[in-house]
Amino acid sequence: MDLMGIGVLLIGLAFLLLAIYLARVLNNVASILNGVDKTIEQLPTQLDSILKETGDLIQNSNNTLADVNEKLGTLTPLFHIVGDVGESTRILSSSLVDLTASAKKKMSEVDEDKQDKRLGGLYGTAALGFYAMSKNRGAKKQSGVTLGKNLYSEGEKRKFAIDKMREEAKDAASNGKSPN
Repeated sequence: MDLMGIGVLLIGLAFLLLAIYLARVLNNVASILNGVDKTIEQLPTQLDSILKETGDLIQNSNNTLADVNEKLGTLTPLFHIVGDVGESTRILSSSLVDLTASAKKKMSEVDEDKQDKRLGGLYGTAALGFYAMSKNRGAKKQSGVTLGKNLYSEGEKRKFAIDKMREEAKDAASNGKSPN
């Protein structure tokens, strides 16, 4: 054999090796395509189950949303009531603040002597009422004796005692001492 025959033989062997290699590669590609084919065959059944689950999920979501809307519908009047109560309390508290401010302003404008006289009269009236009630209770316990003249004289005594205590408190306040 000459060199040319050896060259053709080598080229033939190279083609044979190339053909074997390509056959193996094509065989691997064929097995991959068979796997893809099996996957694609299973895809419709898997998609059907996925779509069924998705439909069930959407239906459950709609049911839950309808339930939430129904419960919110029952709570909405309650929220309106709470809002109305809050508004009412805000209006009431603002009117109380206005009333307090006007009373404070009036009290700051009132002369202290007039204020003391009013408070003394108020304290005297309260003491007289308390005395009358306690005396009335005592009279009921003492077989029905009426209060009559004694009520007026006792009221005068209490008024005198209250006026005396007020004067002592005023003197102590002006001298910086605490009353006894």
